Amino acid sequence: MANTKSATKEIRVAGARQERNKSMRSLTKTIVHKAESAVSKGEESAQADVKAAASSLDKAAGAGIIHANAAARKKSRLTKKLNKAVATKK
Repeated sequence: MANTKSATKEIRVAGARQERNKSMRSLTKTIVHKAESAVSKGEESAQADVKAAASSLDKAAGAGIIHANAAARKKSRLTKKLNKAVATKK
């Protein structure tokens, strides 16, 4: 339990920040999952989905919701899957 007014406010602020980060993290995961499934199914929209996923990962990393290296790693792996799918399709 908080002993001071400032500690009480910090608990409220941290809770609001946590909710905001949770929704952004969830949205990013959903977009990445959608892109991965589009790539694996060979859909026409796969390239656009990968681009949207990369943008979402960059935004999350910029906001400090995920680490920048984790975002780069996920983008790299997703791009590698897309390139492999495109190469096998030709």
